[in-house]
Amino acid sequence: MSENHLESLVTSAMEKIKEMVDCETIVGKPIIVADGTTIIPVSKVSFGFASGGSDLPTKSSKDLFGGGSGAGITISPIAFITVCNGEVKLLQLSMNANKENAIINMVPDVIDKVASYINKKSDSDK
Repeated sequence: MSENHLESLVTSAMEKIKEMVDCETIVGKPIIVADGTTIIPVSKVSFGFASGGSDLPTKSSKDLFGGGSGAGITISPIAFITVCNGEVKLLQLSMNANKENAIINMVPDVIDKVASYINKKSDSDK
């Protein structure tokens, strides 16, 4: 009998978690700003779940069951994807970014700046 009670506890908790977390929690709905730039938020979702129960000893013929379940969810924003004039960029939030990813994400901007500097320098030499 307790297996049915525990099963219903777990099923109920999992249904509630499914209601709270969907794919739009991780990759959010696109936001379009006035200049036409599209911003898409990206989040990290972590959740934990626990449940348990036990038959209670009684002198009566009734089955007594005690149990409980719980869940916790953490949603942390980690980045934004921007699309502006056909150019796509990943803007990582520094508080959650490890050093390697932050450096890799900076490489295209550094290359663009160096290339524009070299182009300006060669134009001024002409």
